[in-house]
Amino acid sequence: MTQPQLRFVNCLDSTGLHRMAYWEWAGPSADAPVLVCVHGLSRQGRDFDALARAMGDRYRVISPDVVGRGRSDWLRQPAGYQIPGYVSDMVALLARLDVEQVDWVGTSMGGLIGLGLASLPRPDGVASPIRRLVLNDVGPAIRIEALQRIGSYLGKAMRFKSLEEGAAYLRSISEGFGPHTDEEWLALSEPLFRQEGGEWRSHYDPAIALPFAAVTPELVAAGEAALWAAYDQLRCPTLLIRGAESDLLSAETARAMTQRGPSARLVELPGIGHAPTLIHANQIAVVRDFLSS
Repeated sequence: MTQPQLRFVNCLDSTGLHRMAYWEWAGPSADAPVLVCVHGLSRQGRDFDALARAMGDRYRVISPDVVGRGRSDWLRQPAGYQIPGYVSDMVALLARLDVEQVDWVGTSMGGLIGLGLASLPRPDGVASPIRRLVLNDVGPAIRIEALQRIGSYLGKAMRFKSLEEGAAYLRSISEGFGPHTDEEWLALSEPLFRQEGGEWRSHYDPAIALPFAAVTPELVAAGEAALWAAYDQLRCPTLLIRGAESDLLSAETARAMTQRGPSARLVELPGIGHAPTLIHANQIAVVRDFLSS
């Protein structure tokens, strides 16, 4: 399959129901294992098109648009745009998929959602819903400088005269993604915009920035402690991918993640910051080799 199917699942929030969209790439058979790929803070599920095509000989690939992004609904209460709510939505998604376990690739926010899901307490003898976990440039400790950088543009309701103009703007704030051809960058950018009249605007709810803007150093410290506690609960094999120039995941945190919890396998990608896009052959090979091991 060269293009995915768009599907929806109903999820519960504090005000009622919302629909979460997800993109489904058919696998080689009806009983193929499932790979769930979850995007970063202001991105969407089509970020994983290249990875899905590369993994389609083995997996049924599912790439959700986290609520507030892409084709998913916007929340009536912006306070719900936080990791616990996203984890709850993924529980509903796994129930819809009717599978006991999945492999998980999460970029940045998507990695934290996977971490939260994999660390949930379970009755004795009940396996985690995540069999193997890939954390793409994220960990329990997040540098405040990166949060400030992201906060400088998140939620701005910008409009552009053309898709190309919007893509150029995204490129200017996404240097950490590393080198991409113009064609690659346009393919990554197009799903992030929707056309309204003669203009193009970002395809996410600007209100996702509100909980983010409320973060204080004290909340960051408390969140870090909770995330380390969750990480130490992981029992699934874990791969940590780090852009060697990342301003979000420090080298010190990455090393600590190899020594505690699931003792993650660390792969650093030179010349890349936050976050690797996983569209190039060498990056796809890192993921594929880990999931096949």
